Amino acid sequence: MAVNQIVPPAPEFGAPVEIARGSPDTLALLARRRSAPAAMLQPPGPSREELAELLRLASRAPDHGKLFPWRFIVLGGEAKAAFARELERYAADQPAPDKALATLAKLKNPPLTVAVVSRTVDSNIPEWEQILSAGAVCENLLIAADAMGYAANWITDWYAYDERARRLLGLDAQERVAGFVHLGALPEPPLERVRPELDKLITVWGPPE
Repeated sequence: MAVNQIVPPAPEFGAPVEIARGSPDTLALLARRRSAPAAMLQPPGPSREELAELLRLASRAPDHGKLFPWRFIVLGGEAKAAFARELERYAADQPAPDKALATLAKLKNPPLTVAVVSRTVDSNIPEWEQILSAGAVCENLLIAADAMGYAANWITDWYAYDERARRLLGLDAQERVAGFVHLGALPEPPLERVRPELDKLITVWGPPE
């Protein structure tokens, strides 16, 4: 895949950025966006160059205060396999060890995983808004991967919260895993899942009478 032919370059700082142009392809992608079952993901995954572009696109998420309150940890190849082997040892201490061990297939099988780490910084911007920005980065990464032709899944699982696993990733006390975004190919299209009944979730506000 010739990444430089499908991903436009980043605008220069201070340059006008056209944002009102319609994009039927984007609407079609969002209308059919569906996470891929992580345990079913298989090679090929994004190349080094494609991953660099995916992370660049993911980082264009809303970010009140321009704080960049997130960072990326890339897990691939033998390094990811070594990480998973350590997690296998930790699984024995989980409340449901067999289930904890089985869920590691969602980490082992995909060829590439990106841990999006939320790292709130001291600022007048509320912590909640910084955390939401990290979530927006995860969603951007999912959409960018779909648009580039890869399948993706954003999950956390128990090892996002296990203190030993956090230390193994190199997280400090203020950092949390916003999500492990697994990337790869899917042998067949996933089935559509249940979607919300939006009329039950939408309120049009008006002032009290």
